[in-house]
Amino acid sequence: MPKFHLQFKNSLPDYQPYLPFPSNSNLLVPGGLFIDPCFPSSLLDLVSPFKGSPPSKNTACVSRRQKRESVAVKDLFFLSVSLSSDGLVSEHKECHLQNELNKKNKRAAAQVKQKVRVTRRGAVNTTKHLWAGAIAAMVSRTFVAPLERLKLEYIVRGEQRNIFELVKKIALTQGLLGFWKGNLINVLRTAPFKAVNFYAYDTYRKQLLRLSGNEETTNSERFIAGAAAGITATVLCLPLDTIRTKLVAPGGEALGGVIGAFRHMIQTEGFFSLYRGLVPSIVSMAPSAAVFYSVYDMLKSAYLHSPEGRKRIQNMRQMGQDLNALDQLELGPVRTLLYGAIAGACAEVATYPFEVVRRQLQLQVQASKMGALATGLKIVEQGGIPALYAGLIPSLLQVLPSASISYFVYEFMKIVFKVN
Repeated sequence: MPKFHLQFKNSLPDYQPYLPFPSNSNLLVPGGLFIDPCFPSSLLDLVSPFKGSPPSKNTACVSRRQKRESVAVKDLFFLSVSLSSDGLVSEHKECHLQNELNKKNKRAAAQVKQKVRVTRRGAVNTTKHLWAGAIAAMVSRTFVAPLERLKLEYIVRGEQRNIFELVKKIALTQGLLGFWKGNLINVLRTAPFKAVNFYAYDTYRKQLLRLSGNEETTNSERFIAGAAAGITATVLCLPLDTIRTKLVAPGGEALGGVIGAFRHMIQTEGFFSLYRGLVPSIVSMAPSAAVFYSVYDMLKSAYLHSPEGRKRIQNMRQMGQDLNALDQLELGPVRTLLYGAIAGACAEVATYPFEVVRRQLQLQVQASKMGALATGLKIVEQGGIPALYAGLIPSLLQVLPSASISYFVYEFMKIVFKVN
């Protein structure tokens, strides 16, 4: 089959043909036209854009040296010609060179890798965040377990003795380890609860700050984030708290531990018995978490904006990597413990009656089950308003060190784990 070569250059010294590629291009483009022998030679005149123009060096074949040279170009246009017995049809097509495609593919691959790295980094940061909250709960709860035991004795068993007589009774009947009775299940419940609580609060607060566009979180945003964090943690962790309360209650020793209590409640009272007291729990935890986190955040923000706080932050930046983990605490160790204790005390006093009602609801059996309001009224009828604050003193004695230690350990572990 005869073959007719066409080569175009749109910038010619003696002739400027019309070409289907940009006029500012200085590119020499080789092309080929295959013609069936049945077509007359006169038909070539219809195809060639150099009709009537004598051949010149500009339309000559490309030399071997030129063919070996690589030309970097973004877009290349060529003329596609189809010949048939019915006539001649031509169309313009745009061709992207392989090097441009490679660049785009490399950029896309780089973007995908960057997204994967960001996702992995976010997952690792979330895990560290949760572990910081869990460790804070483990340390604080174990430290104040004896005070927690005293509080439950007042709420669950309705203890009427003063605190010193109660301490003597537990020590004589159960020994020193009796003050840590139920601590394992307490840690198992509190660790995920606090981990979710701390992480959820920080996440909600950052999201609200991003939505509002403010430079700093407002007090209302702190309250909303704290309430949402309390609700989230309560829904996820309430079953463990219910089992723990069942074990500490009279007759709980016969249930055979956590698994035994879980099986007993599922078989005798149904799955939803694990969520008994969910509404009062949410009602109590939402404002409690809102007060706890917002009070701490407000105290922290007030200090960091004070002259003393600004000077401390400036000194920390100057010291840089020379500081140890304790010195990197923005509030310092003492102030972190103090502000955590104040926040815990405010939250406990504001929401303690809901805690009393919730515990009583968890102890009810299906046959004599009452609602939260009816339970609260019954408590008031039997003991008056002070009955809603039964065990508040030992509870505060437990909350003050627990809140201060938990926030201190949490802030410390975030520095150790390098949580962003």
